[in-house]
Amino acid sequence: MAVTCESQRTVFRRIAQQPYVEWPTYDSTPLYDRTSLPGLESDIRVVSEVWFSYQEHDSLEQYVCELPIAYFRFEAHDCYGSSTRYQMDPLFRVFLLKELHGWEYETDLMEYLECHPTLCEQLGLERVLDQSTLWRSWHKRFTAELRSTVETAARTILIKAQNAGVTVPRDPDRHRPSHGDEADESDPDDHAVLDEAATITEHVSRVVFPAFSLDRGEGCEIHETAYWDLQTYLGLRERLAANEGARSFVYESTRDRTPLGHAHRDHIRDLSIEQIREMHRQAIRHLIDEVAVTEEFFRAGIVAIDITEGDPFTGDRTDHEDEIIGTKEQSDEYAYQWATVQLVGNAAPLVLDVRSVRKGESRKEIVEDLLDSAKDLVHVDNVLMDREFDSQHVLEMISQRGLSYVVPKRMQTSEKAQAKRLLQRGQDRYETDRKLHLGKNEWHETTLIYRRKENSEHDDHQQYSVFMTNRGSGHLTEYGYRWEIESGYRSIKRFMAATTSKHFGLRFFYFAFACLLYSIWRAVDLLVQVELTGEYEHSPIVTAGNTLTLLKNETGIG
Repeated sequence: MAVTCESQRTVFRRIAQQPYVEWPTYDSTPLYDRTSLPGLESDIRVVSEVWFSYQEHDSLEQYVCELPIAYFRFEAHDCYGSSTRYQMDPLFRVFLLKELHGWEYETDLMEYLECHPTLCEQLGLERVLDQSTLWRSWHKRFTAELRSTVETAARTILIKAQNAGVTVPRDPDRHRPSHGDEADESDPDDHAVLDEAATITEHVSRVVFPAFSLDRGEGCEIHETAYWDLQTYLGLRERLAANEGARSFVYESTRDRTPLGHAHRDHIRDLSIEQIREMHRQAIRHLIDEVAVTEEFFRAGIVAIDITEGDPFTGDRTDHEDEIIGTKEQSDEYAYQWATVQLVGNAAPLVLDVRSVRKGESRKEIVEDLLDSAKDLVHVDNVLMDREFDSQHVLEMISQRGLSYVVPKRMQTSEKAQAKRLLQRGQDRYETDRKLHLGKNEWHETTLIYRRKENSEHDDHQQYSVFMTNRGSGHLTEYGYRWEIESGYRSIKRFMAATTSKHFGLRFFYFAFACLLYSIWRAVDLLVQVELTGEYEHSPIVTAGNTLTLLKNETGIG
């Protein structure tokens, strides 16, 4: 079916309505301008994903002809640098077509264009270019970086089209091209791992960090990337505060100008909680776009929602009682609390979204918010939560969304009595249906599963745990995946900058940025494993320290 003006308007209207997507990207961040190739790659990825979701958009050639790239300044990547007969825009489209078909030689491209004169006109060419002109344009006129962008863009288009069910001329390589020597796939050594990690980390950082912006206006002497470099640097050193970190950063950075600690904090304080969340979500969306091209990532489906807290707060809480709230344990301590939704199971454990927790917010409100974000990013089947989320209203909301859940239940009088009966019988497992009262004669139907813990330290009914699920006992084994969110929190808190400030936004930013660093580490590890071994094992082969050090080098610190 032909592409129409209305179908094109629909595509870009939908892109504009997406809350976490900015197109074109150069207009949303000072890290990119109209000459930035990573920005062009991002824009092509954004448009491709929506474009091929429409039934009438079933032709790659039409897409190449209609691809909006008039804004891009190709002259920055033109080695000739002088007036030539052929403009860079149509040449880019022509070589994109060549790469989509996988033709090795320019002769194949030339012959194809000769057989399709209308296509040649749609691409913006007055006539078919001869083989020598095509060869010189690709090998002599295009920079190496521009050639790489053509290859990356073609790969992205093929994957997005194939995922949408569009017929493609060749199967795309869903492994990222390796820039190093081939390693022994069965047992990559440390050198091969670090070489591949360096290449992938460099690419990932270029894709992810532009999602963050301080909106400082134009004409600032210190480039905005220096602020994210400093924040990454703070994550390299455990419990390093901004002032001390900024002083050390001056000597370790390769930059001429770096932010002062107080200036860094002041700019972050200007960000609202929602701005921070939106930037984090956009960065994670970019990260998912990178790992989603691997077949291994499509095992996503299980998410864990949990709340973590900072170190106990011992200062004066006056005017901050709604933010510095009680801990999850029954104690007199207070702490800041943050909630996350994270991929668990066989998928790379990326933190999909983060949010603050304030006094008075219900667990249902928190779970709804995080699930909305998660389902906007990945496919979700099952939700795992801790017992603090065992509210019948939370469980009913999840069921109404068509999702399954597994949640441990706090043992009340009836559960304790049942556990005692099971202990007397020597029974290790027991299932029973239960109706939980929602109010106004409405009920939520669930299944209670009693399970005896192995090697329990207790000799009474406390040997048993009680779980609730709406999908039967088969899902109970998945609850073991939830431990990953606890281990993830330990790494995330290791990546957080230290502060004594009570500013809620600053505290939240430090946590959200640490979550992003953690997700980058796990995404880099997945891509390295797939590249070197062809599969993904959950135990990382790239360490968190290595990833942060590589990020440090790529952001100009090392």
